[in-house]
Amino acid sequence: MLAAMQRLAMDSCPDWQDRAEAQGFRFLDADGRPRWREGAAYSFSAADIDILGDAAQRLEDLCLELVERIVAAGDYAAFGLGDLACTLIEDSWRRQDKNLLGRLDLAWDGDGAPRLLAYAADAPVGLHDASVVQWEWFDSHCRHGDQFNGIDEMLIEAWKRFGLWGHRVHFACDGEDEAAHGACDYLRGTAMQAGLETGFLPIEQLGWNGKRFTDLEAKPITVLCKLSPWEQLLQAAIAPQIRASGMRLIEPAWKLLLAHDAMLPLLRQAFPGHENLQPADALPAFDGFTPVLSLWIVASRPCGLGIQESRLGQSHGSDSRFVPHLIA
Repeated sequence: MLAAMQRLAMDSCPDWQDRAEAQGFRFLDADGRPRWREGAAYSFSAADIDILGDAAQRLEDLCLELVERIVAAGDYAAFGLGDLACTLIEDSWRRQDKNLLGRLDLAWDGDGAPRLLAYAADAPVGLHDASVVQWEWFDSHCRHGDQFNGIDEMLIEAWKRFGLWGHRVHFACDGEDEAAHGACDYLRGTAMQAGLETGFLPIEQLGWNGKRFTDLEAKPITVLCKLSPWEQLLQAAIAPQIRASGMRLIEPAWKLLLAHDAMLPLLRQAFPGHENLQPADALPAFDGFTPVLSLWIVASRPCGLGIQESRLGQSHGSDSRFVPHLIA
């Protein structure tokens, strides 16, 4: 049996990328750089995965508790948000608008407590990689073991519980962003598998008929699942109409708080000494690479793991690549 968390060298499999691309995935980003790092994978024990999943659930619960405190107090000073954003946050939280998706980024080397680096709570990137594409990799490369990857199944089940029967769920993203378009198509596919009627349009082509937002056929949009961040949406020309339109948005506006840079310091202040909120002095290194462990959250439950790594000494930006994982 392999030891706990380690980085492995992996042989390539000739057809797995073709299988992933057949599902609409592209291995190059908009600048022509690879999104994956070939020839490597991270191995975990089942106990490792339990530790990561438990940490992610604790952090998600703390985040929701803190949102409740902030909204109850009406104190948004740390976030620097405008009146419209604060009103939308309060409306959506008090309506108990359901959330769908988030990504908790953790630092961990297999020892001690995983530590929170950031929460990509609104329009997180990397969903397609971590779900079906990573599973295609596992199915192609691994004859034994498992993978912490129930993202696809959890999304389908979550859609069924959203109470959207009778609505057409529209999906929207930046029409110029090919990667976002692919992720949007994937997410839309999970809603269709749940039995929902769906549509798609570039978010910049949202129409307005004076009372409601409309799609490309001039039909009213009652539910919009957006893969553009709220921060961008609030700067767009459509922002003043959002509240009056009555359109339900996924993610809900209260996710603005969790996605804000102020959230991590506030969490540490609200829950001092919590082991998962202690600052990470440095990212751990494996064979000259530093991984960030991304725990995917669907309907506030951890359900999958994706990993982004960079070469030691490089910032997690231009050098960052997705690396798959397995449970040995």
